[in-house]
Amino acid sequence: MVRRKLVAGNWKMNGDRASLAELDGIAAAAAAHPGVDVAVAVPFTLIERAAERVPALAIGAQDVHEADKGAHTGCVSAAQVKEAGARFVIVGHSERRGDQGETSHDAWAKSAAAHRQGLDVILCCGETEAERDAGRAERIVQAQVEKSLPDDADGSWLTLAYEPRWAIGTGRTPTLDEISAIHAIARAKMRHMIGEKADGIRILYGGSVTGENAAAILAVENVDGALVGGASLTAAKFVPIIDGAAGA
Repeated sequence: MVRRKLVAGNWKMNGDRASLAELDGIAAAAAAHPGVDVAVAVPFTLIERAAERVPALAIGAQDVHEADKGAHTGCVSAAQVKEAGARFVIVGHSERRGDQGETSHDAWAKSAAAHRQGLDVILCCGETEAERDAGRAERIVQAQVEKSLPDDADGSWLTLAYEPRWAIGTGRTPTLDEISAIHAIARAKMRHMIGEKADGIRILYGGSVTGENAAAILAVENVDGALVGGASLTAAKFVPIIDGAAGA
């Protein structure tokens, strides 16, 4: 099955109103490569402005609460980010797992909440450095997929992202063979859970993706795109990754 490449940026807790000018160059690159899907998840405070500035670009949120509404001080619902202009949301990111103690069940619940509101979902999984060094990377990823993948998951609204936590923002990346192995295991696990529908779900790689290594990573079997952190903050660094996806 041919799956379109997706390059998704995650600005994390970075950016302000002036930063939105970077989206102009990113949107231009997306228009120049119609065969590649491009998306950017910005902080909650910038979603509405970003969606208005570049309506052709998919703007998303970096998290949502699992409840549709209620007494959850400081949280934001899927309905609220959708109203602001978000088209998708990232759930289960390793930084939320590590810093906020979120679990795979939380990621499952948040995926369901986003889907109820008609949002697309990028569902993250990945091991820590200690888990990889202990030879547990494959088991960790399988367990996370098993516990977080919604029963009704399919490629029309859900994308999986493999992001080894030890490679995020460090400049370190797994070898191409290591990336291929984990992506194949994640695909096999999804097939076991939901059958042929798994073949329509894209699997992104995330972790120190750059313009220099993007083409090689995105040419690996079962790598259907990239989830990009720091390099997505500027068009100068993000556009070469989009170019790499177009040539992969």
